[in-house]
Amino acid sequence: MEKHPHVHATHPEIAKRLKRAEGHLKGIIEMIETGRPCLDIAQQLHAVEKAISQAKKTLIQDHLDHCLEDVVGPLARDQRRSIDEFKEITKYL
Repeated sequence: MEKHPHVHATHPEIAKRLKRAEGHLKGIIEMIETGRPCLDIAQQLHAVEKAISQAKKTLIQDHLDHCLEDVVGPLARDQRRSIDEFKEITKYL
């Protein structure tokens, strides 16, 4: 079975965000190795954690908005309610 690239419009922005977080994380490792104060390190870890969390959230929302719609296809309004509620509740992940 041949695999096709699975790319959405948000993927380049997600990759950019994760690369930024990767660089930031390397800086945090250096902070730990050089003995920076724990408060400074914790603040920076929080920033990296938020960046990764936002990247994950964007990826999941994009997947639901595109891939789920492709699988489900057109549905009557009353049949869409569960799908729409599912997509809405995932915003709180």
